[in-house]
Amino acid sequence: MSEVFEGYERQYCEISASLSRKCTGAAALDGEQKKQKLSEIKSGLEDAENLIRKMDLEARSLQPSVKAALLAKLREYKSDLNNLKSEVKRITSPNAKNASREELLESGMADTLSVSADQRGRLLMSTERLNNSSERIKESRRTMLETEDLGVSILQDLHQQRQSLLHAHTALHGVDDNIGKSKKVLTAMSRRMDKNKWIIGGIILALVLAILLILYFKLAH
Repeated sequence: MSEVFEGYERQYCEISASLSRKCTGAAALDGEQKKQKLSEIKSGLEDAENLIRKMDLEARSLQPSVKAALLAKLREYKSDLNNLKSEVKRITSPNAKNASREELLESGMADTLSVSADQRGRLLMSTERLNNSSERIKESRRTMLETEDLGVSILQDLHQQRQSLLHAHTALHGVDDNIGKSKKVLTAMSRRMDKNKWIIGGIILALVLAILLILYFKLAH
């Protein structure tokens, strides 16, 4: 719902109700009083027409889902305005006063005013319902924004956790590299130790053989 449209709508309903009361009062007046009252009514009609145009422009500038509902309401307001114009024409006719009395006696005028009042009542009720709907939409929008903020906060926390995991993974990868290098060094050392064992064993064996030969020659002489 457009807040701009709602503002125009409230102004129109107030002007329409005021014009209806003024038309009822003007029908029973004569002379300058009637002219003054009709001047006020015509000025009010111009204001009402201006508000109708503004509501029409505002409704057509909105999204299709919202525009359709507002244009439907606008048609009711235009119908109400046409009824007011017809009433003003009837009041300004030469036999307006006599006609007014006859219609009032026949309850025709009363019925017309009653229908117009009922219509305005329905319009005011519709306005109230739309205002309530607008408040609910605003509340839903606030909840959505709060949920969005919470979602952004959660995403930021997850991003920080991901960065920590990536850092830990990098550190572990460095440890793996160091372990791999250490393993290679130990393997090389183990091979050298095995080689040295064979060398030392050969040396010991040669010394033993030399000692045995020396003893043999001594015993032989």
